[in-house]
Amino acid sequence: MSSFLIDTTWLWVPMVLFAALAQTARNAAQRTLTQAIGTLPATLVRFLYGLPFALLWLGLLYVLTPRAVPHFSLVYLGWIALGALFQVGGTAMLLLAMKERNFAVAVTLSKTEVLQVALFASVFLHELPTTLAVVAMFIATIGVLTLSLPARDKRWSMSAWFSRSALYGLACGACFAIASVGFRGGALALGESSPWINGAWGVVVAQTLQSLVLGAWVAWRHPGGIAPVWRAWRVSLVAGSMGAAASLAWFSAYAMQGAAQVRTLGMVEVVFSYLVSRRVLREPLSWPEKIGMLLMLCGLVMVTLEY
Repeated sequence: MSSFLIDTTWLWVPMVLFAALAQTARNAAQRTLTQAIGTLPATLVRFLYGLPFALLWLGLLYVLTPRAVPHFSLVYLGWIALGALFQVGGTAMLLLAMKERNFAVAVTLSKTEVLQVALFASVFLHELPTTLAVVAMFIATIGVLTLSLPARDKRWSMSAWFSRSALYGLACGACFAIASVGFRGGALALGESSPWINGAWGVVVAQTLQSLVLGAWVAWRHPGGIAPVWRAWRVSLVAGSMGAAASLAWFSAYAMQGAAQVRTLGMVEVVFSYLVSRRVLREPLSWPEKIGMLLMLCGLVMVTLEY
């Protein structure tokens, strides 16, 4: 048991980095699935195929560190349900934005998630970020916005920034921010000393709820129901396993550190995705992209320096 009760002062940093890498791999698999079976079924795969891996990890933890099952209070279940449902809602907002012309603007505004996480965490969890953390959040957010800016001819278009797509982008960021706060609130409410078991229970409860809710919706509304999800089981296993690995790392990090700091460092996923994309496409980085990536890296380094 002692191997799991170690100092977590810095451990949340590699956990977030691992989560971002696993999430990048999951996104790559889901992009393939989206073309094959549709967007909502591909989203369901993340939870439905990830749940068995989360259960396996939870069982392994109890074999390695035997202990009593924690008490699941209504407060805990409420926090996790809040996070799970808003995570699905954030995905829905992003899907709606994809149908609009100004998707680039929507993506840009969705990156305000980190600042919204800091706001919601301050209000609902009373977790006030330090001055250094706030500066790091702003610098990293500016870096992401620079990377995500739309084409130059649309950059100063008021109709683009105040379109339905833009509102969907802001709503997407807000949903994911509230989801992060919900998962952090659940980690604090569980009262489990091991961040690994704390995180594993969070993933199991959240993905069970998400699989039931989104699965029922896909079965009801999507042509063909959930049958395409079963037929694409090979790629789905990859997406589900990587999604479960990412979620387990995220939830464990939430048990160690505040939501705002975790989500700020988690923006490194943008760098990973960007580098993978450029490596595959072999396209050079423009000066705005280089500046944006440098600002992001500065912010990510700063958010880890205070711990």
